[in-house]
Amino acid sequence: MTFIQAIILAIVEGLTEFLPVSSTGHMIIASWLMKVPNNDFTKFFTVGIQFGTILSVVVLYFRRFFQTLDFYFKLFVAFIPAAIFGFLLSKQIDALLESVLTVGIMLLVGGVIFILLDNWFKASENNPDKEIKYNNAFVIGLFQCIAMIPGVSRSASTIIGGLTQKLNRKQAAEFSFFLAVPTMFAATAKKMLDFYKDGISLNAHEWQLFGIGNLVGFLVAIIAIKAFIGYLTKHGFKIFGWYRIVVGGLILAFYFMGHNLQII
Repeated sequence: MTFIQAIILAIVEGLTEFLPVSSTGHMIIASWLMKVPNNDFTKFFTVGIQFGTILSVVVLYFRRFFQTLDFYFKLFVAFIPAAIFGFLLSKQIDALLESVLTVGIMLLVGGVIFILLDNWFKASENNPDKEIKYNNAFVIGLFQCIAMIPGVSRSASTIIGGLTQKLNRKQAAEFSFFLAVPTMFAATAKKMLDFYKDGISLNAHEWQLFGIGNLVGFLVAIIAIKAFIGYLTKHGFKIFGWYRIVVGGLILAFYFMGHNLQII
């Protein structure tokens, strides 16, 4: 992997991780277009740079994280379903993660849902921020489990979960970001531990790529989150629906044309 490839992948990760468009699908296309080698370091890199995007949420919403213990208990309640299902279904999830076809299909299906989403939850657009109760947090956590299917998008599933609980668009998106911190940190830390157990070690050049990737992902994610919140509040979800359909269509087209797309 070159420095340019590392920077571009980090930009893609930072732009797409918190948008409801599936970072997995975008990483597939970016890696294929740049002919990034599908080796152990590439897998380590694409997992590890998520630490930078996680940090962006903590920095951007720094003051919001200094709340009562009740806030953290609700995040924990929302985190529980993904932790349980992730532990029980880890082998099935790993098998799905190898399926490019699944990614393309779920991007298309999710795109159609997002085009319809504004009409489904039109009544909640102007709702004032409501108190998120424990049952609301748990339901949003259940929706997050759907994102274990690659191509669904973690942010998409949790935002939809928030809308079903009568949250407005902004509040649903922000709770999705908060929930990303424990969820992504736990998932990323486990994968990194697995790499360590498998004996994967980095040389000096690879550590430089890893550091640059995290820095770029961090900076780009901050910009993406701020832009997304502003756009979502004013314009809704339709553009993300059409965008998902285009990306999903491209993945399926490449797949059925016989191109060797690989999930890295």
